[in-house]
Amino acid sequence: MKGKRYTTEDKIRILREADGGRAILEVCREHNISEVSFHRWKRQFGQMDVNEARQLKELEQENSELKKMLAESLLKNWVLEAVCEENSEPGTAAACW
Repeated sequence: MKGKRYTTEDKIRILREADGGRAILEVCREHNISEVSFHRWKRQFGQMDVNEARQLKELEQENSELKKMLAESLLKNWVLEAVCEENSEPGTAAACW
């Protein structure tokens, strides 16, 4: 059975609890996470603030959208070039545009 999935903000809040002086084992038991997960999160988000994590998440989403837009644009270009080559007569310069 899989455990709960924590958001980036939740992970950072849990890390801050341990930074506040509480024992790591105590924090892990309270949130039902393993020490391994805690230390992985600490390596990943250790010095990050909640606001920085939100900004990182937004930038990752924007990056993903831009990658999709670029892929669609490249695919359209490729299709147009293929159609242009098919429509041109052999031995002549293709002037589709």
